[in-house]
Amino acid sequence: MNASQIFQQVMKQAGGQGRSQDSAQSGSGSGVKDMVDGLSRQLSGGGSGSGVDMKSLLGGGTLGALLGSKGGRKMGGKALKYGAIAGVGALAWKAWKSSQQSSSGDENGENDGADRVEVLDGDGQERRSLELLKAMIMAARADGHIDEDEQALISGQIEDMGADEELSRWVEQTLKEPLDAKALASEADSPQAAREMYLVSVAVVDEQNPMERAWLDQLGSALELGDDVTAELERQAQQAG
Repeated sequence: MNASQIFQQVMKQAGGQGRSQDSAQSGSGSGVKDMVDGLSRQLSGGGSGSGVDMKSLLGGGTLGALLGSKGGRKMGGKALKYGAIAGVGALAWKAWKSSQQSSSGDENGENDGADRVEVLDGDGQERRSLELLKAMIMAARADGHIDEDEQALISGQIEDMGADEELSRWVEQTLKEPLDAKALASEADSPQAAREMYLVSVAVVDEQNPMERAWLDQLGSALELGDDVTAELERQAQQAG
């Protein structure tokens, strides 16, 4: 499979979308405003067709497909958390270090963040990329509203990014298998992987949605992260935007 190649592209998409948001919020450019205006027109019946074309509003790409109908809700209340995806490894490590400030020493023997997804290579990066892609897909499904058309959109977007046949089959399977936080957590290959899995999940869900909030709580418990760490990961995600 070529999961690492695909996840690196997802991170780059997130970085690009995050810069568009920063530009719009600072007054240069109109990325977010255009998205919101377009969404408002479609919701009010001004767009063509009966559905909300989130792929168009979000600039296309796998991120738009993963966010799907969630994008409309998030745009109404807060910025999408692209930054948490673009810098997932560094932010997850920063969150852990911040949560440990009140502790003496390095309890888990982690002192350099050497297994962040950004610095892994070879089989290690491939495995971590699969873990994070799966966490994102499961989080996107947490509200139970991804239908067959949206599943096909996600699969198609990942194929367009250059997924090989094996990865494409894996994506289709992941879109259909039962939501199981414990099973997902069991795939984390290190404490850093667990933090990254939780962080990308936070980036995709709307915490105000009870079903999505419940999924985060289940995942955090299954990953055995602890309340301090999950709270700090969520804080970092919000700050990253």
